[in-house]
Amino acid sequence: MPTTASAAAAFADVTASESTLRRFLHGLPGVDAVGLEARAASLGTRSIKTTAKAYAIDLAISMIDLTTLEGADTPGKVRALAAKAVHPDPTDRTTPTTAAVCVYPDMVATAKAALAGSDVKVASVATAFPAGRAALPVKLADTADAIAAGADEIDMVIDRGAFLAGRYLEVFEQIAAVKAECGDRARLKVIFETGELSTYDNIRRASWLGMMAGADFIKTSTGKVAVNATPANTLLMLEAVRDFRAQTGVQIGVKPAGGIRNTKEAIKFLVLVNETAGADWLDSHWFRFGASSLLNDLLMQRQKMATGHYSGPDYVTVD
Repeated sequence: MPTTASAAAAFADVTASESTLRRFLHGLPGVDAVGLEARAASLGTRSIKTTAKAYAIDLAISMIDLTTLEGADTPGKVRALAAKAVHPDPTDRTTPTTAAVCVYPDMVATAKAALAGSDVKVASVATAFPAGRAALPVKLADTADAIAAGADEIDMVIDRGAFLAGRYLEVFEQIAAVKAECGDRARLKVIFETGELSTYDNIRRASWLGMMAGADFIKTSTGKVAVNATPANTLLMLEAVRDFRAQTGVQIGVKPAGGIRNTKEAIKFLVLVNETAGADWLDSHWFRFGASSLLNDLLMQRQKMATGHYSGPDYVTVD
């Protein structure tokens, strides 16, 4: 079965120099912004009801990376978040677990201990999150520390300044180095911060750059800027992973993060996945939501479908 390493090897000629990489990235088809946004809006009008809606809610819950990335994070807060990840609705043990708990590297050990015995993964942001402005040895040390503490997944950020300055090979080599640090110990999610990339063409280029460098997932945002995940930028990244698999046989995951707050929005994103990349991506191994506030709304909608009445936010735990 093809791997991210075999895909990287297939593009060795493309990534051999700055000029060959630039030629490839700028040779990708230009994005029709009007068409992209119109298609994303059209897919968002699909109506999902009854049993299909119940399935979609449970699927969305299982895809959430429950996240706390604040300077005021404490071990107690991380343990509480881990408990919620394992049993999102303590009154209904049929509720799926979330996919992961995502924390800063210094909280990985706490999260790992709290999640022991469960299937919930521990994800850690690294590489000078959220700015990505640090020397490569610092980024690698950050990654190594998180993995040593037990992280199953690493969410790295690219150096947007280098990318926007056209130093594509530098960005590629940093992603490849972090991927090498992860090895087989952790899956790598590469964050582009799409709200800072200015154009859809840049998002397409960043998607291919990340995949060629060995990303296991491509991720829209840190959640720390004004513009985060949107249907249009996620659709564009779904097209990229679809086309990448068609060319290489390697499947890459997608994670929209930031700004997805309610069940209706989450279901729109699941429709985007199904209609663009296909049903193979409708699994937490290949699609994630970086949206902690989303979980409470999903739980309230799930309770409403089970009981016939809307319980309200007082009946779910506060993150």
